[in-house]
Amino acid sequence: MRVGANESNNWSGYNQGTLEKGGTQFHHVSGTWVVPTATQNVAGEAEYSASWVGIGGGCIDANCTVGDATLIQAGTSQDVDASGAARYSAWWEIIPEPSTPIANFTVNAGNVVFVDIVETTPGLWVITVKNQTTGQTFTTTTPYTSTYATAEWIEETPVVIDSTGKVTVGPLPKLTNVDFDQSTTNGHSAGLSAAEEIRLVDSKGTALATPSAPDPDADGFNVCTFATSCAAPTTS
Repeated sequence: MRVGANESNNWSGYNQGTLEKGGTQFHHVSGTWVVPTATQNVAGEAEYSASWVGIGGGCIDANCTVGDATLIQAGTSQDVDASGAARYSAWWEIIPEPSTPIANFTVNAGNVVFVDIVETTPGLWVITVKNQTTGQTFTTTTPYTSTYATAEWIEETPVVIDSTGKVTVGPLPKLTNVDFDQSTTNGHSAGLSAAEEIRLVDSKGTALATPSAPDPDADGFNVCTFATSCAAPTTS
């Protein structure tokens, strides 16, 4: 959720909006990232993170005065259980339905994952998740009604439900730098700009995850956890 321009209580990365882009609607989004290594930040604590690409759910303008309630997305999770053991997985989701795990799809730290989400005919979407390191590919087709209002490349602390049924934003594990790249919208380079950055902060405004400036060809960036600054990729 965004708490103002460039800050969120559970997202870090880049968000483009239709008002910011002069009325452009988003019918196609894609991108790659390097699955980060997750390690426990607080001893004895279960911790959660998700890296994803999506359409909807963000801010329609750079100042975040208007939001978008729809969201179609796919990505990977990098979680740590209370004992400190890390686990990695892939999933897709259409809000308000819960996320759907991708069965028999292997994800490990250091893998390069590609996600492509495209509306092929009005209201019908194809979601592709490919582990470019292993060559494994998952594809599904789903109906979804989108407002086409935003596009995102995000490192998130997802909403989790504990054993008592309480819903919270899960605490974030330590992650190695998350390297997003080859970000596109509507079949073209995303052309990311610094005004589209989102920094993840806690309730006191302390930075939990910070995106870098865009890479030289403005289609990639890094996300650094528990850091107030993050170096940009030096190559495209």
